[in-house]
Amino acid sequence: MGFYLLQRAKAALPGGPRIEATEVTRVSTNIDPDQHDDIMYPQVLPFVLVHAGCLAAIWTGVSWQAIAICVALYWLRMFAITAGYHRYFSHRAYATSRTFQFILAFLAQSSAQKSVLWWAAKHRHHHLHSDTEHDVHSPRHKGFVYSHVGWIFYRQHDATDLTKVSDFAVYPELMWLHRLEVLPAIVVAALCFLIAGWPGLVVGFFWSTVLVYHATFCINSLAHAHGRKRYVTGDDSRNNWLLALFTMGEGWHNNHHAYQSSARQGFRWWEIDATYYVLVALSWLGIVRELKAPPAQVLRNEQRLGSRVVKRTAEQLASRFNPEYIAQAIRTSVHETGLSVREALALLQHRADLHLPSVPTRERLLAEAQAMFAKTSSLDDIVDRAHELLVESVCLLLAVPPALAGARSKPQASQR
Repeated sequence: MGFYLLQRAKAALPGGPRIEATEVTRVSTNIDPDQHDDIMYPQVLPFVLVHAGCLAAIWTGVSWQAIAICVALYWLRMFAITAGYHRYFSHRAYATSRTFQFILAFLAQSSAQKSVLWWAAKHRHHHLHSDTEHDVHSPRHKGFVYSHVGWIFYRQHDATDLTKVSDFAVYPELMWLHRLEVLPAIVVAALCFLIAGWPGLVVGFFWSTVLVYHATFCINSLAHAHGRKRYVTGDDSRNNWLLALFTMGEGWHNNHHAYQSSARQGFRWWEIDATYYVLVALSWLGIVRELKAPPAQVLRNEQRLGSRVVKRTAEQLASRFNPEYIAQAIRTSVHETGLSVREALALLQHRADLHLPSVPTRERLLAEAQAMFAKTSSLDDIVDRAHELLVESVCLLLAVPPALAGARSKPQASQR
């Protein structure tokens, strides 16, 4: 389903006052069929072969030793991804030594999810643009398959923006891993073969690698589509207890988006976060230190939202109302009441206490927001911003001649 983003633009009415208007732009949620030309097919092949290699167990057999290797590698590499790639390299949620930093990077990179610097750079970009059209893996915009795995193979996401991870790009050993991103996976695969033969390679390495793939990918896809929202975060992040079990705590994704730098993602005692428990144990041994925790204000859900979150949430609220429908209703009503369009514009711009027919009142927006969003102390800010965005978009549409306005793409939002 399409929705509307409100982009600011300056417009001037002929013979009238200059207004700040908002252009309504429709964003498609479908993947452009021509985008297949941008897929890097040579990189798709190894990914497919790893999955296909799992079927080789039909010929190699399955031994208890190989299963033990598979289970051990799954949890070891899942921890390296959650504690390493995610909480340390992406969010600096704790501190550690340079030696353990390299161990985390090597183990995480053995999961064949590209280099530590690539992973952290993409993840930081994701948080900067979470569930907007600029997000690298938003199910809202590109669908489940693309957000789960498809985005990895697009040429536009292949390069690593080292400026986003300049704090870690200064370490030569991490740059070495970055240049040889498949080396750790090859080393671990070879060890599996040496320990348990072909079953060790197929069951121990391939099976665990595929399981780690999709458990990790589920956070990008399912954790932005299914679950509960405790916090208003301006995106679709959700808490999902089942995903938290398989990903050592990463399923508490809405908590994470509410306070990203926390080493602890299960904010309640009953929210199981195995990664955090291991980090606490490692802190007792002096291997990690300075574990960051969410402030009490965040735990009580009393924190004020930042301007970016307020803006994104207000856009979601404003998109529930159709500005083209409102503008057309105002055009009809002003002719019936004798007002001119210019007078209607003046009322919308300068008389916030007055409401023209079909323009939702603040009380209606507030009721809609209370039904849509989790509890937040910034709800009034969201409602006020949403009202501003609606007024701006309606002003623009009223400033455009009806014939030209009718030539615009038909809206998909409900006529409310």
